[in-house]
Formats: sequence, structure tokens, C-alpha cells
Amino acid sequence: MGDPYAWIARSLTTIHRADWYRSVKTISGRAGAIIEMDGQRLINFASNDYLGLAGDERLIAAAIAATQEYGTGSTGSRLITGHRELHRHLELALANLKQTDDAIVFSSGYLANLGAIAALVGQRDLILSDQYNHSSLKNGAILSGATCLDYSHCNVEQVKQLLEQHRDRYRRCLILTDSVFSMDGDLCPLPALLDLADAFECMVLVDEAHATGVLGATGSGCVEHFACRDRPLIQMGTLSKALGSLGGYVTGSVTLIDFLRNRAPSWIYTTGLSPADTAAALTAVTLIQQEPQRRDRLWQNVSWLKHQLTTAPLSHQIHLLPTESPIFCLQLENPSTALEIGKSLQTAGLFVPAIRPPTVPTSRLRITLMATHQPEHLKQLTHTLTAIIGS
Repeated sequence: MGDPYAWIARSLTTIHRADWYRSVKTISGRAGAIIEMDGQRLINFASNDYLGLAGDERLIAAAIAATQEYGTGSTGSRLITGHRELHRHLELALANLKQTDDAIVFSSGYLANLGAIAALVGQRDLILSDQYNHSSLKNGAILSGATCLDYSHCNVEQVKQLLEQHRDRYRRCLILTDSVFSMDGDLCPLPALLDLADAFECMVLVDEAHATGVLGATGSGCVEHFACRDRPLIQMGTLSKALGSLGGYVTGSVTLIDFLRNRAPSWIYTTGLSPADTAAALTAVTLIQQEPQRRDRLWQNVSWLKHQLTTAPLSHQIHLLPTESPIFCLQLENPSTALEIGKSLQTAGLFVPAIRPPTVPTSRLRITLMATHQPEHLKQLTHTLTAIIGS
């Protein structure tokens, strides 16, 4: 008899040979534009903390106060053990930010997508999903048991063709899309997708994980950015990026949210968000609305870096993927090149992660900007990129 676990080591060897192997890096100190990794001080271009709130004293104070009042954990499912007023206050604050009727908070963004999709569609239904959607959307589709058809990235015409060919064979149809695609930086064609949804009687779930707090006049997200807040759709997002905490949410109509409380398995059967995370996220929602200057600083940084990357000399040396967000991806030939340049940048004091298959179809460096990045941080990044890539 052979070892039934031997295949694991062989699979790891294959991952190493393909330059796909990953390991966790340990950082110390508080989250921010400057971090320390293995004793080295680095400018951080790897964080999704777009507004710099994860290290904000007010979020920290709110988390401490909630822990002191309520303890460290929520102790169980909210339907079984009850919940704190904090949870409901956060849900109402998110609904207000999104200008929807209600909201429901999950223990992570991944769980929000798994639970919502599994509750909304089943084996008699159809899902159309952008090929570049986040893993949580893809796995939510699998979990639901619905027939799932991928469409080419942001290809509205293909969505229409698929609906014309398949829609009448299924009870319900759900269109799934990220609003900001996290490994590219571009935006979904939301208005056009909603037009198709109207024409073919479809639901639309848009993942606002990388848009909440960042896009829109009030930081509501991509739905606000495209002036689609008055249209029927399901908005999902996370509390762990621009909101600087942990957790996920879904916002929409009162009927939708009440249904999810009764049918979303990843909400019903898991422990509620901790008091500390809930209080920190609630404070962040307030700050997003009270301090629009944070968002203004972020977009000033985005504008400056985009100009630098799309003009000589860097524009002739790099392939910048299309972006309309604080995410900049420089496409590279292969995983080994991405790793080499990432290491060179780290040696120069810059933390820029190399993203490789199978996470993405082609290797790239992924740069994310924060409101707390200073002009000298951005200048050091462009000067170093010019020196490394141009050499």
C-alpha cells in the first residue's frame, strides 16, 4: 500500500518549479504607508488600506472600548446567541452610506459572497460571471449548484449573447461582477449590465470590496460612481479594505436582507463579527462621510502616479494594465521576472508584491496606493522602477 498523502509533496514540488510557490511575510508594527518587515523599513505599496484607516487612533480606541464593554467574541451565531446593538448600528450605517434600505454584516467578505449567492440561486438557475471575478464570487457560484457560465472580461456583448441563448431555460438568472477588479484595477461596465438585467429579468450582484470608501462622491462605491443607486441590484462589500477592519456585508432592499438572514448559510451558521471589529468598522463608516479629504488625497496620489507611469521614460518600459482605481498592475513576461523585480524593489526599500498564476492569467507587479502615501514615497517608487526596469 502506498502513502495516500504522498501526492501533496509532489504537488508542492510542481508549484516550486513553476515559480508559483508562496509564503507569508511577517511585518511588525502598526498598519500604514511605512511598515517594517524582517527588520527592514519599507514603503508599503501592498496594502488595500486605501484611506489609511487600519492604523487610525480612532478606530483603535473604538475597538478597545467595545472589547472592554462587550468582551472579545460574539460567542456564536447571531440567531442563536443574539447580537449586540453595535451589529445593528453598523448595518444601518452601511445602508445609509450605500443609500439602500437595509444591510446585513457577515464575518468576512468571502462569507458574504458565498452565503448570498447560495441563498439567491440554486440548481434550476443560471449565473453569468465575469472571468476575472474574485474567488469568493466563483466559489459562491459553485456552492449554489446553479449553472455558471463565464463571460470574457467586461464583455457586455457576450453577456447579451449568453442571455439570448440561455435565459429562457432557467428559473432565475444572477449576473455576478466585481466593481473594481482587484488584480487589474479596472471597473466593470455596470450601467450596461444593469440594462441587460432589466431586459432579461436578471438579478445583479456587484462586489464593491475595492470600491467602498474609494469611489463615488461620498465614498459609497462604484454604484454611486456610475449613478446607479436608484436601480435594483445587490451590493456586497468588505470591511477589511478602505474601512480598515474585518468582515463583509450585503446591502439592498428590506426584503432581500430579511431573506438573507433566513437563508444565507454563511451568516446563519457562523459566529457573528467580534465587537472590536464591529466598532472599528462603524467608526470608519463615520470617518468616510466626515473626512472626504482622505479620499481627495488618495485620488491626488492616483493621478500623480498614473501620469508618471504613462509618460516617458516609464511608459516605454512597462505595460500598465488599464486602471481607474488606486490599483496599478505592471504586466510582466513570466513569474520569475515578477519575483526578481519584486525582490529588487524590496532591496531598495519598497514593498511591491509579485502576483503570479494561478491567481492571475499573466504575471504582474501590483501597486496599491493609500491616502497616507507622501509625495516622496511616490517619487521613490517611480525613480526605482525606472532604474530597475530600464537597466
